[in-house]
Amino acid sequence: MFIQPNRTRLALAAGNAVRGVISTSDDPQLAELCGIAGFDYYLLDAEHGLIDAAQAVNVVRACECAGITPLVRIGPKDPKLVLQYLDAGMMGVMMPGLADAAELRMLVDAVKYPPVGKRGVGVSRASGYMAYGSGAADYIAAANRETMVIAQFEDAALLPHLDDMLAMPGLDAMMIGPRDLSLAMGHMQGPAHPEVQAVIEHVIAACGRHGVAAGITATTRADASREQSRGARMLLVTVQGLLMAAASDYLRS
Repeated sequence: MFIQPNRTRLALAAGNAVRGVISTSDDPQLAELCGIAGFDYYLLDAEHGLIDAAQAVNVVRACECAGITPLVRIGPKDPKLVLQYLDAGMMGVMMPGLADAAELRMLVDAVKYPPVGKRGVGVSRASGYMAYGSGAADYIAAANRETMVIAQFEDAALLPHLDDMLAMPGLDAMMIGPRDLSLAMGHMQGPAHPEVQAVIEHVIAACGRHGVAAGITATTRADASREQSRGARMLLVTVQGLLMAAASDYLRS
């Protein structure tokens, strides 16, 4: 089988923080560079990026070679699309727009094989092309153990459902999107508004109570340190943000 131990999942389960990159590019070289640089996970953004599961395969291969966990964010609430990315070798799926615990259950079912979920078995790259035979049971157990389920929190309307969602078996992390959260709350100026920050604090605390890793985007090293100090453990930065920061630093006279 191609599936490998999920170092990001193991680090989070041990209570440690992880740092990753989100990218809208299907260029495997970017994934390799991020792995070589020392990032823990590479989140391929198939929600905003023009990327399909076929393009994702080479990104997965690059991540495997560079020792960085390949994850994917998809937009549609489509179990069959989840299946395609996992069969390509992705080690976890992040999904935005989940409205309640029932929709989160759908994501868990899509990511996990029975008896945990409802994922279908096929002749796929992730399994080493062995849907059946003596190795299939070991692969299914490994996939259920190593694949991650990540929900997004980008709307305060989720607050009444938050505890039920965080209590869902199989949920590994909840990723907070501060910018979209601020927009949904009517604060166009950004997430620095005290009302937005209060919601973020609430979500991080709730994640801690339920033993679910809280994730959040953090543009700079100082941002990441601050978010980690208040309890976030899955930190995320954009490839574009990294490039712009490095370019600004390089070009500074």
